[in-house]
Amino acid sequence: MTSTDADSPRGFGFAVSAYFLWGFLPIYMKALSHISPFEVLAHRVLWSVPIAAVALIALRRTKELRAALLSPGTLAMGCVTATLISINWGVYIWAIVSGHALDAALGYYINPLFSVFLGALLLGERLNRLKWAAILLALAAVVILTVESGSVPLVAIALTVSWGFYAYFKKSLPVGPNQGFLLEVLLLTPPAVFYVVFLGLQDGGHFMTGEATDTWLLLGCGLVTAIPLMLYANGAKLLRLSTIGMLQYIAPTMIFLIAVFVFGEPFGQARMIAFPLIWLALVLYSYALWRDAKEVRRTARP
Repeated sequence: MTSTDADSPRGFGFAVSAYFLWGFLPIYMKALSHISPFEVLAHRVLWSVPIAAVALIALRRTKELRAALLSPGTLAMGCVTATLISINWGVYIWAIVSGHALDAALGYYINPLFSVFLGALLLGERLNRLKWAAILLALAAVVILTVESGSVPLVAIALTVSWGFYAYFKKSLPVGPNQGFLLEVLLLTPPAVFYVVFLGLQDGGHFMTGEATDTWLLLGCGLVTAIPLMLYANGAKLLRLSTIGMLQYIAPTMIFLIAVFVFGEPFGQARMIAFPLIWLALVLYSYALWRDAKEVRRTARP
């Protein structure tokens, strides 16, 4: 939220661009469906490092990163957030390439509601009736999908929980968003390098060993990972929380549409019930968020 409690056009442009890039990401990842999700994840990490580093150098914000690298406490928290974001990325890649893009959309739809629940559970934040109703509707949707399929929608839950806890612990990381992202991918670089080298020794990798297209797509993983995250981080600073709350549904909606109309994933009866319940929950949550923001602005007036 900005200090002026007003949305900046520049911030709006940053945030919308980030969400649209995330929304189209399934198409990019689908092009890598013949490559192991672990290999794709490793290259997402490796090629994010130079992009994030160049951005940080250009912004002249490397001092804070150097201090973080010398702080055991910051490094420990960075390891936690790096682990959580790598789990989220890995599950997402697997979901897209294995035909579970709808479950990924469901997970990101539920995520803001889970974050609200975490705030109440861990931070003692008070929830009004609308927010509790939204959480219960989301829970009902998960129960319906579980009963219909006979198993818990693990992909959706894994994405929701990993991103929710990532956002929660990210608040405790005492560095800016751009510095924090570079710190996380730097911490993930050693295992990523080890895995890529291991694949190369086993002749199982796709980077510079097979089709040139594969090499370029793996290189591009850095761009499609780092750029939206940095756009979002900078856009969020210049927008009100209520605005970000509304915009965050762009990406899962695009993932949903791509899954159904481009990938042709089945949209069965249970999903026909569960997804509208989620959408209703998000309407209630968005209204509650807007009403809270309006009340804050009203009471802040002299």
